[in-house]
Amino acid sequence: MPTSAFDALADRFARIPEGAGAGAWTDFDEDVRAELRWGRSVPPVHTWFPGTPDRRPTAAETAVALCGPDGRTREAALSFAGGSPGLLPLVVVRCADWAGPVRERARSVLRAELPGLPHGAFGDLLAVALPIAGRLRGDAARTLLTGTLREGPGSRVAALLGHGDRGVRRLAHRIGVERGLLSPVRLAEIAATDPDAVVQDLCANAVLATVRDAADGALLDPLLRSRQGRVRAAGVTGLRRAGRAAEAEPFLYDRSALVRACARWVLRQAGTEPLPLYRAACAAGAGTAAGVPDDAPLGLAECGDRAVDVPALWTLTGHERPRVRASAVAGLRRLDAVRVDPLVPQLDDGSARVVREAVTALLPWADRIPADALLRRVTAGPAPHVRKGALRLLAETGGAAFREAARVLADDPDPKLRALARRATGA
Repeated sequence: MPTSAFDALADRFARIPEGAGAGAWTDFDEDVRAELRWGRSVPPVHTWFPGTPDRRPTAAETAVALCGPDGRTREAALSFAGGSPGLLPLVVVRCADWAGPVRERARSVLRAELPGLPHGAFGDLLAVALPIAGRLRGDAARTLLTGTLREGPGSRVAALLGHGDRGVRRLAHRIGVERGLLSPVRLAEIAATDPDAVVQDLCANAVLATVRDAADGALLDPLLRSRQGRVRAAGVTGLRRAGRAAEAEPFLYDRSALVRACARWVLRQAGTEPLPLYRAACAAGAGTAAGVPDDAPLGLAECGDRAVDVPALWTLTGHERPRVRASAVAGLRRLDAVRVDPLVPQLDDGSARVVREAVTALLPWADRIPADALLRRVTAGPAPHVRKGALRLLAETGGAAFREAARVLADDPDPKLRALARRATGA
């Protein structure tokens, strides 16, 4: 291979960062093969790997040979890959090689290297192996690495719980749960604070499996305080088993629909019907009724009766707190009780949350709202969220008023509105 071509590939190899994912290594593999294949002769194996003891191929030479189109060269290069952590990701790639002898040799090299690998390097190899497992013949490296993790020291699993690759972290948590390496207290902490929804579910479910009675109830407290709705929902579900079903009542008004549904289930299992609780919470009405929980109107709509509960929701569209007003509008939509004329004034609400809910509720009836009234909101609306809501409704019906609205907003001071208007017109 011409020196310049090899130098370019060697430089490419040197620039692959430590801990790079599968994509960086498979791209390098494909680039090398393309470089060697198109009109260039592949150097003989003995050129790459001379037999004299004073000449060992460099890491770059070995990396290029590991990816070349000639199977004998790839197989020979594997003899020099052991003991070089920087080359092991390519060994993982070769475990899925289309040539049987190369695959077997790569798996043998990988198997021999795993016991002495530092935890971080092991995790980096997993980050390469997990995506490659989806390839034809690609599962061998994942099986080998996963088996080592399942049977190896717990310290390795613990070290990978914070790995930068999402797939590795998920696998480490799953194996940690399976092997009982994480205490219920630790699982509750992870479930409540981890940003990954898969890890949240895994750990929250593991916590619930340990809750047998009231003595275990304290494990639920971190779940109930979590910022993540799915985790709070798991905690609420566990209240029944812990003998704390009455504590589910405040979660009837949670901002998460899943949490509200779980709270209703727990209370019903304990013999308490949630609908009267919702009605009592919403009965204070509008004006100075500061005692109405923010999401009580929507909760009422989720289990209420259209003929009975709609008047209370209309009353709460005038509540002093924006979240209550927005929840009431969302509840009307859920009960299919939207009336266009009384709801149109909500398009001028000072709260963007309320306007968003009003627009969503009115979209199916956008053609019933006078276009000139919407256009006035676009051109003279006091706030960006009012102008944006009016534009969404005009876009639903199209026509001259929509085109004029998009033209006006294309020069709006608000950059988000400008971008929205230009996307709406395809500009």
